[in-house]
Amino acid sequence: MIEPDFLKGGKRYNDLKSYWRNLFGCNVHKLQIDAGFTCPNRDGHVACGGCIYCDGRGSKLRQSGSLPDVAAQIQNGKKYYEGKADKFIAYFQTFTNTYAPVDKLKLLYNEALNEQDVIGLAIGTRPDCLPDATIDLLSDYAGKYHVWVELGLQSIHDKTLSFINRGHDVRQFYDAVHRLSGRGLNICVHIIIGLPGESDDDIRQTAKAISSLPVNGIKIHSLLALAGTRLGEMYKNGEVSLMTRDKYVSLVCDVLEILPPHMVIQRLTADGYRDILLAPDWVKNKLDVLNSINIELKRRDSRQGRRLPQQD
Repeated sequence: MIEPDFLKGGKRYNDLKSYWRNLFGCNVHKLQIDAGFTCPNRDGHVACGGCIYCDGRGSKLRQSGSLPDVAAQIQNGKKYYEGKADKFIAYFQTFTNTYAPVDKLKLLYNEALNEQDVIGLAIGTRPDCLPDATIDLLSDYAGKYHVWVELGLQSIHDKTLSFINRGHDVRQFYDAVHRLSGRGLNICVHIIIGLPGESDDDIRQTAKAISSLPVNGIKIHSLLALAGTRLGEMYKNGEVSLMTRDKYVSLVCDVLEILPPHMVIQRLTADGYRDILLAPDWVKNKLDVLNSINIELKRRDSRQGRRLPQQD
């Protein structure tokens, strides 16, 4: 059995920071950008109100007033990482960053890529907001730059997607992955552990489905109950309960064991939102969660991909 490269570095999963350092030979960081997009799940095009866990405020920049242009956001972000990073990925993060005509998208993406030391893009979007013309545009960039398309999925189960008001189904997710694959693009999928009504096996089924697809990376989030959201109201009314830290850690390790070793782990828990966080309190200590995941993998004598049939 050939051991994954990340084991040689003393790690138990294929983390993003190491992946980029090995790929580019230097430290690479994402620079978060709010380009002023909204979401079809909020503006009535698909649905209203957004997902039940989304507070709808957007980035801190948006909350503070008029948004700086993309170039200014990148320049400010680079100051923060001065001495910590050599190259940067422009991360269009807030809401649905393909939800505009191609000409507008091209202007925004070009503005980012014209900044010094920006070597690529990460585009956060939804499976139902990727028309062919947009994929063509992203594929054109991939010929010269390092490009990630981040698809918010959350769960492979339609019953869950309906309950959380995602506004798309699993079929649309599979279609998006199919149309993105083979175009030189890196695909990252977002999932949430702890969604109401999901069993442990439901979560593992989501991981198994993603592991069978041409997906390059994953972000694993913990479910947060935030003030001002439908989920937050449900939590306050006792309609839903949230996962303990130990349960979350155990399920993250289950998911990691199912994912193939080449898949880049971009996130293992949610953070931020401290000003409106209702629960769970344990997410405030991100380092503790990450350390606990490593401890649990070590206790199991396990790693990413350990439960794949070809790895046993």
